[in-house]
Amino acid sequence: MPISSRRLLATGVGLGLLATGCGLIPNDSTQSTGPVVLGFINGGTTSFHTCLQTAVTRTTSDNLAKVLTANSNGSKSTELRNVKDMIARKVDAIVLLSVDASALGADIAAAHKAKTPITLIALTPSDDSEILGAVISDLPGIGKLDAQWVDDDADGKPAEAVVVSGDGSTSSNLMVGGFTKNLAGNVRVVGNERGMFDRATAKAAAAGLIKAHPDIRYAFVANEDMAFGVREAFDAAGAESVKIVTVNGTDPGLAALKDGKFAATVSNSVQDLGALAVTHTLSLLRKDEKTKIAHIDARLVTKDNADTAPVYCDTDS
Repeated sequence: MPISSRRLLATGVGLGLLATGCGLIPNDSTQSTGPVVLGFINGGTTSFHTCLQTAVTRTTSDNLAKVLTANSNGSKSTELRNVKDMIARKVDAIVLLSVDASALGADIAAAHKAKTPITLIALTPSDDSEILGAVISDLPGIGKLDAQWVDDDADGKPAEAVVVSGDGSTSSNLMVGGFTKNLAGNVRVVGNERGMFDRATAKAAAAGLIKAHPDIRYAFVANEDMAFGVREAFDAAGAESVKIVTVNGTDPGLAALKDGKFAATVSNSVQDLGALAVTHTLSLLRKDEKTKIAHIDARLVTKDNADTAPVYCDTDS
């Protein structure tokens, strides 16, 4: 399994922390002994969330720190309760994957009031003065990469495209916006339906789209699991020629590129995201790192370069 350069970077940061003792003892003068304890709050239970938690817990252990975990299961009110619970458990920092950007204000305010550092995953507020840091993907940039592939393939000729988005969350909307806003004028988006990050829901949405728009040439689908359902719907309708561009870079997704089910995907490694969230938080706690916001690179992947794509989820024990 290929290893991405970003994964190597994250691992290297972790090794550096071990070598120097960073990540072992927090700088806070009120706690002078014992390992750093991170409170990781996950946002859901999809395969993305499961893989993210694996990366966070493994990287925390690799750096001789400890982690407490909680899951908000898509609920903003549960998320705020989880933040307050981590504060009460006196963690050295909270690492949060929020269910939606609209929940961040209350979360950050609670952590700031308690003087508990908080690092965000995937999203960051416009004012970052009250957070410890953040690790983000360029979500509009992900959509833009797929749009550029469609533009190149259409080669200036008129074409129709559809979108199967996620659940209406901020993250999903940013990706979709990156796609639709960067299409050339000759490519027209004629339909946009939510797939709710669920394969069956996406399949049903795609069946309706291809029936309403039988001449579509392209489909942007907000993750690869949904894209498999979309492919099934198109094929069942005799629309095998519709080209699907999508997001993630999972092993099944890369295999689908190679056999022609998908035309392109954008690697967005959750392994890298979780690992860097931990190492970045530890570096900020130790004041070894000054830059608050760390970025995960996105990369367009096609059949031609699928073998060199970054690892999406490291399942090795």
